[in-house]
Amino acid sequence: MIKFSEIINKLLKRNQPESSSDAEYLRNDFKSRYQSFKILLSSNNKALDIMADIEKLLDGSRLFGMSHIKGNCTAVSVNVYKMIKNLEVLAPGKYRELSSGFTEIQKQIDKIVLFKEPEKNEPLVIPLDSVNKDMADVIGSKMANIGEMKNRLNLTVPEGFVITAAAYKKFISYNDLQSEIERLFQSTETEDIGQLYTLSAKIRQTIIKAGIPEEIKTAIQEAYAKLERNAGKKIRLALRSSAIGEDSAGSSFAGLYHSELNVSSDNIFEVYKNVVAGKYSLPAITYRFERGFRDEDVHMSVGCMEMVDAVAGGVMYSRNPVDMSDDYIFINSVWGLPKSVVDGSVDCDLFVVSRDSPMSLVHKDIKIKNRKFVCFPQEGICRMEITEELQAEPSLSSEQACALAEQAVKIEKYYGLPQDIEWAITDDGFYYMLQCRPLQIIEAGNKIIPSGLEKKDETVIVKGGVTASPGVASGKVFHVDKAVDILRFPESSVLVARQALPAWAPLLSRASAVITEQGGFAGHLANVAREFGVPAIFGITKIYEKLKDGDLITVDANGLSIHAGRIESLATASGKTKNLMNESPVYEILKEVSRYIVPLNLLDPDSRDFKPAGCKTLHDITRFIHEKSVQEMFNFGKEHNFSERSGKQLVYDVPMQWWILNLDDGFREEVDGKYVNFNNIVSVPMIAIWEGITAFPWEGPPPVDGKGLMNVMFEATRNPALATGARSVYAQRNYFMISKYFCSLSSRLGFHFSIIESIVCDRVGENYISFQFKGGAADHDRRLKRVLFLAEILEEYGFKVTVKKDSLFSRIDNRERDFMEKRLKVLGYLTMHTRQIDMIMSRESTVNYYKSKFRNDINQIIGQPLEIPAP
Repeated sequence: MIKFSEIINKLLKRNQPESSSDAEYLRNDFKSRYQSFKILLSSNNKALDIMADIEKLLDGSRLFGMSHIKGNCTAVSVNVYKMIKNLEVLAPGKYRELSSGFTEIQKQIDKIVLFKEPEKNEPLVIPLDSVNKDMADVIGSKMANIGEMKNRLNLTVPEGFVITAAAYKKFISYNDLQSEIERLFQSTETEDIGQLYTLSAKIRQTIIKAGIPEEIKTAIQEAYAKLERNAGKKIRLALRSSAIGEDSAGSSFAGLYHSELNVSSDNIFEVYKNVVAGKYSLPAITYRFERGFRDEDVHMSVGCMEMVDAVAGGVMYSRNPVDMSDDYIFINSVWGLPKSVVDGSVDCDLFVVSRDSPMSLVHKDIKIKNRKFVCFPQEGICRMEITEELQAEPSLSSEQACALAEQAVKIEKYYGLPQDIEWAITDDGFYYMLQCRPLQIIEAGNKIIPSGLEKKDETVIVKGGVTASPGVASGKVFHVDKAVDILRFPESSVLVARQALPAWAPLLSRASAVITEQGGFAGHLANVAREFGVPAIFGITKIYEKLKDGDLITVDANGLSIHAGRIESLATASGKTKNLMNESPVYEILKEVSRYIVPLNLLDPDSRDFKPAGCKTLHDITRFIHEKSVQEMFNFGKEHNFSERSGKQLVYDVPMQWWILNLDDGFREEVDGKYVNFNNIVSVPMIAIWEGITAFPWEGPPPVDGKGLMNVMFEATRNPALATGARSVYAQRNYFMISKYFCSLSSRLGFHFSIIESIVCDRVGENYISFQFKGGAADHDRRLKRVLFLAEILEEYGFKVTVKKDSLFSRIDNRERDFMEKRLKVLGYLTMHTRQIDMIMSRESTVNYYKSKFRNDINQIIGQPLEIPAP
């Protein structure tokens, strides 16, 4: 409670005349406050921009990673903190509660964004004999499943060991790589594929140059030596990525990481770093963004398995991946190592086996296989030409296909899910299972040919190939052949390539469809295309030359056909690509952290809850500070009896109170008294706003029917904030704060309030207009309709608009001076003429009348052609 003596002192001080030295001191003091006020406003605009960006990310229209979330959280916190500190300059000690409220909100944000798993004492290397599927969080799902097949299903799996996630974390920590990786991510525009390409190269080189701690080296050497002792000979290893989250249901990461085959003990440490660096390949980075995985949650374990020198290998599916009702086993096979199947570089044989007992081969499609991958005797692998007589031979016999199918059914039965299995057969007849993961199955959709289409054979360019991913899509052809083509790929184009390589995976979020000459539905690119819902046809001979860049085509993966032009009857039947960010780990983190940043609870400055204790989010703090900073700037002259920087009442023939505070150079001449004439105003944005306010006289409240009047009366009794006695001294006035190129207008007209803030000058990069609108005496539904009414008009004149409940936020940036002045006139007009129209928002005819009137009035004000009503 204010003491009586304090009131007397204030009154005495107010009546004391100011000396020249006092006046100079007050001028300097006001300059300092004005500087703090400008910093405060700048920080407010930056904070609101960041909040708008967060809301855009939440609508799922853009991809983002944890670095973006962390960057946004840091930036918005820094700007809100600046606002608090500069409000303290304007009103020392008056709003101390804000700092403690900010600290509590920041603690909640940090708890979400900076969360780290507690460190566990885990081994650096685990022998494959000790591995099972319950260890996926230690060694990744890929190696956990391999260990499960070996140790619990008793299938033939190569011997080996796993370099664990604990070793990865120790390696990263030893070289302090995570902070450098996060720095590189935060300085990269993640929507720019070119910048991502550069980022990928920088991070991978940083990892490859890093040193491996001695204890990790020792653990690897001991595990390798034990393998060779048990084998009784020198052996080579396959080093396979096994990241946490890889090969899990719904997120295969198929072919996006790095593996190396036939590695000797001399090079195992360098190859280990290569595999770890593969976490940051361009396909892997883009996949994590698109699936919403936190980078710091993806630890790279590495499986080290004795190399299998296969005579034949491939991938088998325990069911049809593009038809849920088809329970045949599909086996894709090639000569040599299975690498040719998984990377889509060679056409492979297809064997289809019935699971009825006894199993039987029901279909086979034997391709010309002119190359195969084999192991070099010393180290590494090479691609080798196949002899002509062997090229057209089946890579499997019927007996071998059925034997493999039995293993597929056994694995599926054990896991209770359809499986995607990599396998190899050696010279001595052993069937090795090299990998298994849940099979991604999607329904092909309606395969019925739309009416009339069967008669339009003239639109078909080619038929054939295999459905790698079902669906229908249209787009312009773009050929990809080299890495540089990834950077040039246009949005929504049809990707056409010779081979179905995993390297093209980064383009799947931008491609409308995929067509290749080689590859089958068992390859890595096919897996990822199915996850992303991108239609794909693989294995169409000579299609690369047949299609030309820029051709508009329709790809019907369900019907295995490619049509010239856009076939509406097909395209409209195709579903939209799903938003893979939704419900992902990163998306959920953003959604959770945004609860402490974005919501605005402090809407009405006259509410009893409009105080520091009512600030529950960073947005609340910005709203509170903005409102109070305006009041504090206006109060300066009055509290210090300093006429030069006191608010002046505008002298103008308008039946409302308009008060103006000259922050710097907004007046033509300084004013000593309490009043200022409009012709003394030189503020560019204020003059534009005022021209809009005064362009057309307000016609008064719109005619309200009985229902509308009763609604207003009910709201007035239900909502104490609408009662006149509850409103502050500021509620009856409208406040301009101005300089020559700056203006802030806080307006209270009737039961709504609005804020216009703007800089308008000849430097386009500095120009902006911000407009906020809230309030009304009608019920929520009518207030919302008024806000939507306003939003429609503002968007027509180039404003970017956001509506939250019955509040509106809009903005225009970086436009030339004349354009900005005209838009301020629009806002001036709307500020004056939207009073009380919420009460008539339930009558469509009246709404249409005002909409037409507003447009015609505005077009006259800004010099645009009048709208001609339809007859």
